[in-house]
Amino acid sequence: MDRRALLGLAAVALSTPAKASSPSGGGAASAESYFRLPIVTASLIYANGRRGVLSIETGLDVPDAALRTRAQQSQPRLRAAFNIAAQRFANGLRPGMAPNVDQLAGELQAAVNATLGRQGARVLLGTVMAV
Repeated sequence: MDRRALLGLAAVALSTPAKASSPSGGGAASAESYFRLPIVTASLIYANGRRGVLSIETGLDVPDAALRTRAQQSQPRLRAAFNIAAQRFANGLRPGMAPNVDQLAGELQAAVNATLGRQGARVLLGTVMAV
């Protein structure tokens, strides 16, 4: 059996009761309010001439239905804003250092707020990898 499928199934099984018992005002992202965006990549150029890639898995949690519709319709603009923010972030990475995920999340959140024109959508990060 594929381990990834088993782990994914276990994660869904464990998270389902937690979502049902969480208050509606906050807590975990629900399936209705969350949607994934394509993986964002940026190129890295180190001081010694080596090249690399920064890869970021992203998604949005938008509880407001009207804003969620706007965010889903604005996906090309969101991807463009994420690519710009990721490239700016990648230009500041130092060789051998792990990416500062808090700083990256703040920059991506600012990009979402500017693109949608208001707050209400929360950026969720998956794997952030600099290779």
